[in-house]
Amino acid sequence: GEPLPRWAFSLYWRVDGEPLWRDSDRLADEAQDDAPTEELAQRFAREVATRLDVDPDAVMPAYEDPLEMLTAEAGLPENIEVSDADLATDRDRARLVRALSRGLDRPTGFVLPVQAWNARDGRRCWRTEKWSFRRGKLYLSPGDSPAGVRLPLGSLPALSPLDYPHVIGADPTSERPPFEAPNPRQQARPRSRERAASKPDTARDTDAAADFSVRTSLVVELRDGHLCAFLPPLETADDFLELVGVIEDTATALDTRVCVEGYRPPPDSRLRVLQVTPDPGVIEVNIHPAGNWQDLVANTEALYAEARLARLGTEKFLLDGRHTGTGGGNHVVVGGATPLDSPFLRKPHVLRSLVAYWINHPSLSYLFSGLFIGPTSQAPRIDEARHDALYELEIAFAQIPDDSAKECPPWLVDRIFRNLLVDVTGNTHRAEICIDKLYSPDSATGRLGLVEFRAFEMPPHAKMSLAQQLLLRALIAQFWESPYRRPLVRWGTALHDRFMLPHFVWADFCDVLDELGSHGFAFDPAWFGPHLEFRFPRYGSFQYQDIEVELRQALEPWHVLGEEGAIGGTARYVDSSAERLQVRATGLTPGRYQLGCNGVRIPICATGRRDESVAGVRFRAWQPARCLHPTIPVQAPLTFDLVDTWTGRAVAGCRYHVAHPGGRNYETFPVNAYEAEGRRIARFFAFGHTPGPSALEDPGPDRDFPLTLDLRKCAGFVRGGERGE
Repeated sequence: GEPLPRWAFSLYWRVDGEPLWRDSDRLADEAQDDAPTEELAQRFAREVATRLDVDPDAVMPAYEDPLEMLTAEAGLPENIEVSDADLATDRDRARLVRALSRGLDRPTGFVLPVQAWNARDGRRCWRTEKWSFRRGKLYLSPGDSPAGVRLPLGSLPALSPLDYPHVIGADPTSERPPFEAPNPRQQARPRSRERAASKPDTARDTDAAADFSVRTSLVVELRDGHLCAFLPPLETADDFLELVGVIEDTATALDTRVCVEGYRPPPDSRLRVLQVTPDPGVIEVNIHPAGNWQDLVANTEALYAEARLARLGTEKFLLDGRHTGTGGGNHVVVGGATPLDSPFLRKPHVLRSLVAYWINHPSLSYLFSGLFIGPTSQAPRIDEARHDALYELEIAFAQIPDDSAKECPPWLVDRIFRNLLVDVTGNTHRAEICIDKLYSPDSATGRLGLVEFRAFEMPPHAKMSLAQQLLLRALIAQFWESPYRRPLVRWGTALHDRFMLPHFVWADFCDVLDELGSHGFAFDPAWFGPHLEFRFPRYGSFQYQDIEVELRQALEPWHVLGEEGAIGGTARYVDSSAERLQVRATGLTPGRYQLGCNGVRIPICATGRRDESVAGVRFRAWQPARCLHPTIPVQAPLTFDLVDTWTGRAVAGCRYHVAHPGGRNYETFPVNAYEAEGRRIARFFAFGHTPGPSALEDPGPDRDFPLTLDLRKCAGFVRGGERGE
């Protein structure tokens, strides 16, 4: 419901330990109304100009556009008054009320055009320009954003592309000297109009004949009872530190408090940042990097502790009581102290090994992921959408220099993998192993030497997160010393058949841990037992003589449906109506007992461990308005029968419901784990098999999914829903 949902709070500090901002009393407090005045805002902007040694007369007021406001007012129904309280419920009308209440002749803020500049003598200085507009005043574009992002830059005098003063972030791979300590801050120097007219300032001493234009500005605005200083985009972190220091000095000189906002500084290894920003349904925290395992443990545990104290959860419960992650990512980003220190740029075979290893071990993709998996998810595997992806990937692997190569240009790694590590639409960010910040030539923010592993969802406990990070660190260390060169496995449809079941995911993951152990990294599988139980919770089991049958949640890849018209554009819905569970049986006498679900034989298959067999059951769990195969009805509850073929009767069984069997309609989510557990227990009964003679329908073997009974394909003879659901 927010008009601007993509806000972000960023906490910056210097690696060298020097203060970036000295006096916390000069930072505005959201809970207090400072009641600043327009005169204070104007004085603040002019004082900043003086301290930057640019002309204070370049400061100009910014107004809301009266034509836009009058047009909006004229568009109201004739029986609605602008001052009506009900208008505040509408975003556009609320904006109109605020603007008209303040008065269109009063400025929203004050704009100081300013840009950092390299003088001919090599020094860094600041420049300004007096902006002029056809209408005589600076009128902001309409909207709810801060004035700093509503500047009418398109109304300034036109410039040729060669003359336009683009702000291009400094190359993060270039070497930089340490910041000066303490913060470099220019002292305010008196500057009069006569001085400006008679003698150029420092910038013009060396560039007196040069024509220049400025297209960025500092904006000082009154908003929500605070004085806000909106920073322009800057080229270097040194410029950011200097401008922030000048803002603090100005606030001290004027004895006021200020809210610092605007564009973030360009990436710089001399700065650290902790950022909090919203995502749909979650609060996203981008935590600062850790240089060693001890720091990583401290950061992770502190993050979980602070989230709990802020009454934020790292887990959630669905309406039916299922225990899941928050839906947000626990993406792990790996790099170096500087971009060129990244292990993936220093030894490209490390990235090649990780990509190949993830393909050959699907458990790494599915054990730690969220509910939404598959080719259209947030972190799809390379081999989930394009059938020729592995063929192309093998060609790319051959282009990676051998470990014996002395040098490898950093751009080579990006060029080899950039068009392969993408999702089905070509999006580089929505890939399971994302390299859009490794060494992209497109922007400075793309050359940070970082690789993001996105197939990790937020686990409920800090130690579960640390176990994931320890696993990834061990794999990188292993491949640093021993490149992985095994052929890529073509899983085909087995990927969404076998590895949707917890049995095969866990067996594959144990192979990963065994291989790590052979390289000197001893992992106990019990460390990841909580991940298995969290990802694949147990529904229940029943027993007949020496036979035990257990049901567990399995994975189900969701489909993104076709585009549909929606208010303001188009929408693509996700079909989550299909669910899957695993049936695991032990002690079945071969040739005598069969397992069935809703009257259809389950293609249960021996695992090779003792007398154990597993299979998957896929079914339509609920009927949304938009889904694949909309004519197939709900196939729940599921009745599982253990059929003795010698007697022709079902001798035992159980029933699984996707909703409360009594028809109870839950309107709220469980408030805690106990209520969630109660809802889960209420949906499983270790009895209720089909009485009387029983003959299971045999759908025949499925060539594509031999381990899965898909009840949707058996809709013609499935006896689903006949018992009241």
